[in-house]
Amino acid sequence: MCGALIGGMDRLKREYIDTAKRHGVELKVFTGKENKIHGKLGNPNFLIMFTNKVSHEARRSVMSHAKSQRIPVYMMHSCGVSSLDNCLKEQV
Repeated sequence: MCGALIGGMDRLKREYIDTAKRHGVELKVFTGKENKIHGKLGNPNFLIMFTNKVSHEARRSVMSHAKSQRIPVYMMHSCGVSSLDNCLKEQV
């Protein structure tokens, strides 16, 4: 299973990936500093968006892409590793 994480903190990128791997998920992480995220997403099984760490424009772009590809999106305000872990427990 493949997922994508939008938002979060650069210093936690490795921990996000390791947490997802423990749940059997290959995770692409975009912390928000990348340009044109929607073009780099590919076709993941789901998206997780940390809303407190992503710009409005990036959110609009990613949501539009997800809607057109029928990709489920899970939004959370907190960007901690435990928030990602809880979301993955519920979804996977």
